[in-house]
Amino acid sequence: MMNALERRSTFALSSIFALRMLGLFMIIPVFSVAGQSYQGATPALIGLAVGVYGLTQAILQIPFSLLADRFSRKPLIIIGLLLFALGGAVAAMSETIYGVIIGRAIAGGGAVSAVVMALLADVTREEQRSKAMAVMGMSIGVSFMVAFSLGPWLTSLVGISGLFWVTTVMGLAAISMLLFVPKVTRHHKNYQQGYAAQLKQVLKMGDLNRLHVSIFALHLLLTAMFVYMPSQLIQFAGIPLSSHGLVYLPLLIISLFFAFPSIILAEKYRKMRGIFLTAIAGIVLGLLVLIFGYESKYVLLAGLGLFFIAFNVMEALLPSWLSKSAPIQSKATAMGVNSSSQFLGAFFGGMIGGQLLLLNNTSLGWSILAAIAVVWLLISFGLAQPRYLSSLVLALPETKQTDEWTSQLLAIRGIEEVVVMSDQQFAYVKIDKQLIDEAARQDLTQLLGKEVAI
Repeated sequence: MMNALERRSTFALSSIFALRMLGLFMIIPVFSVAGQSYQGATPALIGLAVGVYGLTQAILQIPFSLLADRFSRKPLIIIGLLLFALGGAVAAMSETIYGVIIGRAIAGGGAVSAVVMALLADVTREEQRSKAMAVMGMSIGVSFMVAFSLGPWLTSLVGISGLFWVTTVMGLAAISMLLFVPKVTRHHKNYQQGYAAQLKQVLKMGDLNRLHVSIFALHLLLTAMFVYMPSQLIQFAGIPLSSHGLVYLPLLIISLFFAFPSIILAEKYRKMRGIFLTAIAGIVLGLLVLIFGYESKYVLLAGLGLFFIAFNVMEALLPSWLSKSAPIQSKATAMGVNSSSQFLGAFFGGMIGGQLLLLNNTSLGWSILAAIAVVWLLISFGLAQPRYLSSLVLALPETKQTDEWTSQLLAIRGIEEVVVMSDQQFAYVKIDKQLIDEAARQDLTQLLGKEVAI
């Protein structure tokens, strides 16, 4: 069970994630229609305005995350949130589609998703990490749910410019949540790597690359769908844009009831790979339903519902799996590559969605998205089950310097990382039980002055 510090930190960091994603997602379901009011707007430029946020995120996630593996994570998060807020203000004050594109690009410069995930991994024990990451993943799903309900309604009240101002306020509000997260100092093995070597190590790991492909495909399909879907809800289902939130909200609530049991099954019974592949198959199925039944209101909604269910399961599983598979000393870097893939997927999704609107062949459009999902499923069959670590919570020593104590701990076989929380006077010690032998147990007992159950 999570302790009070883990619960507080998980809530705070998930709130940062949710507030940022809420600001992002509120734009998606309305902009393909509302964006036509801007000077110079075309379907391609509207798609670019939706997707350019993902492009700048993709470019800057890795630089931010490389820095986050060496320096304090909190100041980097603050810088990113300020850029996010500034970009929202620029877009809100723009009268042309080009101004909106510039504002969205600036907002995307606050590329700190990976830094937030890495900080959450620091302040949670290994046994509780999956719960925390699932909560963060679910916060994306909840923000998605709220955004797709609020976006059309808020647009009808304050217009698209007002919606951009709301994103600015959310970015500034997210900064205050860092007050609830403790100061941490990280200690682990193999720290002295160059930036290039660290990035190269991450890019050579096959399973990590499959997870990067997964997040890329997931957000490509999500963004493309919601550039492509609003006009179909209007045309085939007869639902006006201002009422689209009433469609998304119940479908997303239903999808959450599938996501929570899925993450419990994946973690408790170590069935993560099977549930992961099933979720991708669910996305394929939802898109196949849309290919053949988009002209029917209820079949259209059924396909959308299947997609939402699978999407929320994937959003819950991916951060947890990534935190298990990433090298400890390059955790933020691995998460940075993953986040770059996510936002690159959003960028291409926006571009593809804009092009699908020009096809005038709805069935072909859904077929293209289904083909992408099938390729993703085939690639993901190569994934292996992730590694599982354990954690000890140890009080900081009164008779030794903390740095000396952590160095002695890391010299013991099987101890992978020590995260020190000096204000709380304890540390999380992360252990690979498969590497702990009798000699390591004796060394640990001698260092701590007592026997520890592992």
